[in-house]
Amino acid sequence: MHCVFVQIRCTPGTAYKVADEIVLREIHSELYSTSGEYDLLLKLYIPEEADVGKYINDNLLTVPNIERTLTTLTFRAF
Repeated sequence: MHCVFVQIRCTPGTAYKVADEIVLREIHSELYSTSGEYDLLLKLYIPEEADVGKYINDNLLTVPNIERTLTTLTFRAF
């Protein structure tokens, strides 16, 4: 499994709606509300055989009111 973190910027006033939709899709490991440039921080595990970009496009970026994302791939835990 690939551990990936995605920071999500939402249309103003829609962060809770976006979070609710992500929760319904059951793709996340952890989901946090954050302060700063992005509204949400999502931790997810992508199956080893899946293409990371396609998985995110197909399962996350179809959520309404997501304006922008920043994806961080991880390589190993210490």
